[in-house]
Amino acid sequence: MSQAEGAAGAAGSPAEGAAGSLAEGAAGETTGSVAEGPAEGAVRAGAVRNPLWTFGILRSEFATTLRRWRTLALLGVLAAVPVLIGIAVRIETADGSSAGAGGGEGGPAFLSQVTNNGLFLVFAALAATLPVFLPMAVGVIAGDAIAGEANAGTLRYLLVAPAGRTRLLLAKYAATLGFCLVATLVVAASALAVGALLFPVGDVTTISGTTIGFVEGLVRAGLVAVFVAASLTGFAALGLFVSTLTNSGIAAMAATVGLLITVQIVDTIPQLSAVHPYLFPHYWLSFSDLLREPVYWDEVLKNLELQALYAAVFGSAAWARFTTKDITA
Repeated sequence: MSQAEGAAGAAGSPAEGAAGSLAEGAAGETTGSVAEGPAEGAVRAGAVRNPLWTFGILRSEFATTLRRWRTLALLGVLAAVPVLIGIAVRIETADGSSAGAGGGEGGPAFLSQVTNNGLFLVFAALAATLPVFLPMAVGVIAGDAIAGEANAGTLRYLLVAPAGRTRLLLAKYAATLGFCLVATLVVAASALAVGALLFPVGDVTTISGTTIGFVEGLVRAGLVAVFVAASLTGFAALGLFVSTLTNSGIAAMAATVGLLITVQIVDTIPQLSAVHPYLFPHYWLSFSDLLREPVYWDEVLKNLELQALYAAVFGSAAWARFTTKDITA
């Protein structure tokens, strides 16, 4: 009997070890089991809250977002916009005429300055891409964040890991914000390179009529790029919320972009001017105030406050929806 028991024990040990490993992997160390006891469960809960693990989730989500072919295609399109604008201005001004005959402080006003200073192509490209191209790209990424995982059948497996729904949602939002910054910097870097190749660069004449040095102009360009990225945070939270409402990535992306177009149309209707200050794209082009000397901060701060409000409201809505949602895919 002792030899039989010994053989059974020897045969059972590897099986028990394999089963234990699979159980721990499937559970993801999210909670302590009944057999572990309260002490071991608390230790595992503490391990789950390790900041290094949170950083790992953020890094993984951001890297995954940037590696997708769709993301690379979006960044390629955004990088091509300043190239097209620069070439168009170069061709238009080949006979000595001025570019951008239109007035105002939007794209045409910046275009009229491009031939004198290529640095203004950065501001012109951001003014051209901010109303449509940049938010549409962000809408695709944000709309696909949760719904795309559900549609691909990978959302359940992401939640098996010791991340939890809240951390996963925060990681998705942080990755979307990272894309906002990367996309804006891609536009700015492409415009700066094209502007320096096709046009002269030097001291910058601000909207106020004063002149600042080229280095300070570069700093202003970087500040404008960061501000434009920050202007998309509210819309990114809205897209993430829409992404929690469906299991279809295509539907979420389409709905997010549809909301963008609808809100922008509403923002152009004079009869609805009472609601314009509360629409997320209303202050997007206020980045032109950063090119004044001194900087005019009124609408700049209003825009940041409005984006923070949208991020808080729709971020909370996304959290409430996602943490109570039945995950079936």
